[in-house]
Amino acid sequence: MKASRYMPKIGTFDGLGFWKNAYAHQRGKLLKAVSVPDDQIKELVNKKYQELPAPLKYSIETSGFKKKDFM
Repeated sequence: MKASRYMPKIGTFDGLGFWKNAYAHQRGKLLKAVSVPDDQIKELVNKKYQELPAPLKYSIETSGFKKKDFM
């Protein structure tokens, strides 16, 4: 029996790939979409993806968003 038959597959968002190729305003739209407060967005948009807090990266990657939503 396959595990996928019983467990739903979780689609993930390629946060690292998006972050590397996005402009600051696109990163800001993503952060706003995952409910990051405005004052923190200004600090986070210029950081490397690896420097973001783990819970935030998890929220981004499991959000179900598509890259086209922010481009």
